Amino acid sequence: MKTSNIIRVFLCAALLSNSVVGFAFETDQYNLPPEPLADIGDEVSQYTEENLREAVSKLNEEIEFRQKCLENNVEKNKKNKCNSTEKERVKLKYLRSEEAIVKAVFGKLGAGIPPFTSSEVWMNSHLFTGQPARYKTDYGNSIFALNPFNYLTISPTVNLYGNEFGTDKIAHLYQQGFTYYQKYNRGLAAGMTADKASEKVIQWGQMTERTFYGTLVSGVYSNADLCANFAGMKFYQGLTREIKIGSTTRPAILILKNGFWILNENADLKHILLKPFISNHLNEALNPSKFVSNFGFRSFVRRSVKKRSCQQWLNSNFNLTKADLENLTRNLKNWYGEDYGFSESENFVTIANTCFD
Repeated sequence: MKTSNIIRVFLCAALLSNSVVGFAFETDQYNLPPEPLADIGDEVSQYTEENLREAVSKLNEEIEFRQKCLENNVEKNKKNKCNSTEKERVKLKYLRSEEAIVKAVFGKLGAGIPPFTSSEVWMNSHLFTGQPARYKTDYGNSIFALNPFNYLTISPTVNLYGNEFGTDKIAHLYQQGFTYYQKYNRGLAAGMTADKASEKVIQWGQMTERTFYGTLVSGVYSNADLCANFAGMKFYQGLTREIKIGSTTRPAILILKNGFWILNENADLKHILLKPFISNHLNEALNPSKFVSNFGFRSFVRRSVKKRSCQQWLNSNFNLTKADLENLTRNLKNWYGEDYGFSESENFVTIANTCFD
């Protein structure tokens, strides 16, 4: 048996033995699509809006029902499903809280067994108007050719608002972003400052990338995943609050009016619901990951990029210089001025340090 085949067998065994710990989806933006991908940003935003509206409608139905129980002084019985007056008041207070509406939206977009989500399933199966909408490099050309387990779970690349990234980032945005949101709020409730609560959340995210969402399972520590998690937290915070994204103030998407949730008429959903959270931070060729050196994995990735990807990038981005690419990656180390947990490495595989030497 050839040495390369022996290495692959051992690597597969190591990764499969870790699969009981967690399950990670990887992606490959080093290999560019053979033809430009259609921009599906508006269509994904529309999907997000539709699910948002459904969550609001369902929550408002329950608010209306509980309110009628109170107004009519209906006593609890098996038929009407009303509770005692005190319990109905408590329930109504909760239904009108930020926690309730955010959880309802999460239920439509981020629910599922980690790392699977309804939104990522939709991203991977929906017939988008624009085509081609997705691209997955073939096994032989992938940076994961040495690692069949990773290739089997690789997420296809999509293009949203001119930014290319794997569909797994949508799962991180809507699922892990909600976990960040919850942990951040728990930190505040425990008496932490906003900065300290954010720091704790970021540390938790870094731990997941070292373990069950990253290195321990796949040999890949993804900074892009961490940024998607952080952006997702901001998405959920921004549902009912005004938030700052860089120098821009984004209005709340939802407001409570006369006891019911409604969409903020001053919020231009097409442009501010999803688009502000999509950027090159999610692209793993531009925002580099850390690859383990075990079994020659990192060296293989670098050789693969140099052999197959560099010419693609140089042909498609002939105006970009090494300095341009280095500056682009440098600017992705924070999210519009905020720390999201970017981890440095002297061994990054970037287009700049691989294709220009």
